[in-house]
Amino acid sequence: MVTKEIKLSNEDGLHARAAALFVRTANKYESEISLSCHEDEVNGKSIIGIMSLGAFEGENVKIKCDGPDEEEALKSLTSLIENNFINV
Repeated sequence: MVTKEIKLSNEDGLHARAAALFVRTANKYESEISLSCHEDEVNGKSIIGIMSLGAFEGENVKIKCDGPDEEEALKSLTSLIENNFINV
């Protein structure tokens, strides 16, 4: 299992478009992926779960990946957030 905490720097946080891009990226991997914020943890492959976190710009989220491709999944999802959900 690998984890990383990262600050959201995109203006709208995990709004619908960003959540959809996160889920699309997460679903490319076999690993189990979760995302947490405000002490809530949700399935990283569920758009409803991610949007329910209510994570906004400037807040920290924690990505947790567990499985055969966990390192690659974490790197890809971290890059997505660091690039403000642009150029996926």
